[in-house]
Amino acid sequence: VQLQASGGGLVQAGGSLRLSCAASGRTFSSYALGWFRQTPGKERETVASISRDGRSTYIAASVKGRFTISRDNAGTTVYLQMNSLKPEDTAVYYCAADERARLRVEASDYEYWGQGTLVTVSS
Repeated sequence: VQLQASGGGLVQAGGSLRLSCAASGRTFSSYALGWFRQTPGKERETVASISRDGRSTYIAASVKGRFTISRDNAGTTVYLQMNSLKPEDTAVYYCAADERARLRVEASDYEYWGQGTLVTVSS
């Protein structure tokens, strides 16, 4: 499966952005999907993940209550809605997919990755 992330940009603290990740290739609904972020010198961090059927989600404690993940299996897209953004949310955000389990949380468990989109939150 090929993944293409988009929607990043520059936003002021307190603002919102919605990231999108479009998938192509194989059956989209077969994949667990996730969003991750990374800043220079740090390991890739799980932000949110969603199960194949969209019924189960995982949201990292650092973004809980501010970010939501959703998927459109008919449209082959996964979204990350980011509200109340903080400067510490600044990072390159990546989407990923894996078909070997219903829900994946850890970045190391994901097989396919998109190219990343930069989110910058100014104070």
